[in-house]
Amino acid sequence: MRDIVTAAEMKGLDSNTIQQAGIPSLVLMERAALKTADEITECLKDKDRERILVVCGTGNNGGDGLAVARILHLRGFRTWYYILGNEEKMTAETACQFKTVQYYQVPRANNLDLNEYTTIVDAIFGVGLSRPVEGKYGEVISELNQASAYKVAVDIPSGIDADTGFEKGVAFRADLTVTFAFRKRGLCFYPGRMYGGETIVADIGIYSIPGEKVRMHCLEQKDLEMIPERIPYGNKGTFGKVLLVAGCEGMCGAAYLSAAAALKCSAGMVKIQTVEANRIPLQTLLPEAMISCDFDESRNQAMLDWCDVIVIGPGLGVGAQSRERAQWFLSRAAMCGKPVVLDADGLNLLSVHEEWKRFLGENVIVTPHIGEMSRLCGKAIGDIQDCLTQTASDYAKETNAVCVLKDACTVIADASGEMYLNLSGNAGMATAGSGDVLSGVLAGILCMYLAQKKKPSPVMMAALGVYIHGAAGDLAAQVVGQRGMTAGDIIRFLTEILK
Repeated sequence: MRDIVTAAEMKGLDSNTIQQAGIPSLVLMERAALKTADEITECLKDKDRERILVVCGTGNNGGDGLAVARILHLRGFRTWYYILGNEEKMTAETACQFKTVQYYQVPRANNLDLNEYTTIVDAIFGVGLSRPVEGKYGEVISELNQASAYKVAVDIPSGIDADTGFEKGVAFRADLTVTFAFRKRGLCFYPGRMYGGETIVADIGIYSIPGEKVRMHCLEQKDLEMIPERIPYGNKGTFGKVLLVAGCEGMCGAAYLSAAAALKCSAGMVKIQTVEANRIPLQTLLPEAMISCDFDESRNQAMLDWCDVIVIGPGLGVGAQSRERAQWFLSRAAMCGKPVVLDADGLNLLSVHEEWKRFLGENVIVTPHIGEMSRLCGKAIGDIQDCLTQTASDYAKETNAVCVLKDACTVIADASGEMYLNLSGNAGMATAGSGDVLSGVLAGILCMYLAQKKKPSPVMMAALGVYIHGAAGDLAAQVVGQRGMTAGDIIRFLTEILK
């Protein structure tokens, strides 16, 4: 698990390291430059062929760049630096680095004939950029983007907002970004994540402040180690029983995908409560699942007592019968604290029945995409896209539920302010049924921890489910490609991730 920071948080961490830990700013700058130069050296195998240009601003990011130019020059690479901006306005640290590159006689480029260079390093603006890039700066960055050279960004591509990932006027398009200490939010959200290319987080000696917790994180492959071992003496009941309240007439596919995903994610038993028209198709598609088409009070209660986790919504519809089914199970689950994944039409019904919010709580995971979130909170889609983290956090705090706000970079938030950004997955997963698969994966993850004395927080379990879902999609993309990927392909590769 890695921490993710805002520009303000990074500034505070940097300042604390200098003032409280006593590590001088120039030392941190030197470490950053060494890490960046190491990564560039690793990428560039043919030293004799390379011609490297480092484009530097006058802020501390430019100081990093000047140090990178000097280190590469001393390693034998043909390296030039170019200063963009008024030299008289250099920060003190950058002025020191400027003096050093002159002492070591690093060549200076006075014009931008970009055809001469095989690699371009962007050190113009850092994470503190607060205004749109325009004028001479915008012209230069546009020229850099048009060059055929390999492109490297120092800390963050110039022109990318470090918090939102938005392009501020014009932004550098990197093949590689070496960012320092922590990943910045702007390198998680699009288009910043795309402009950053491959992103490497380099340790330069800046760490969390003792006693202060960073509230945003992302999971990575090694976090799959938190998945508990399967109990060798268990039975199908031991591994969790999932009830799906899903599927109206003609909509059995969503129920199938969710149920199949739950079974692939370790659930011991799955029962689907659906309409009679879906019985034969579902029994044919998924003989491992049990099917019930009864909706009366006693049978509902028996199913509630039987299950460990409930999924409400995939293909459910929003008609009167669907409304009654969803309300009954959501309200009773709230009374007994049974875990619920509320998805799809469950969310659509919630959006027109505001009074149902009283049934939400820490036992509920809601999984809206942007359109569903718009209906739930009354915000325009564009406004939500402008503030994904705030929207997810606000809804979690309002309802006390875990909010999984699905997007290219999914945000997972709880009422305490803890948040995760998901960096697994790809554009091929933007396909019908992918969300239904996620609801089943989340149910399966909740089942995994039923017998565990020590469990992760609900928001971490939700983040783990989202990560696994995306990782399966990444494997599917490697085999079938993104263009032709289906929700079924994601299910197919869940077992590869979990084995």
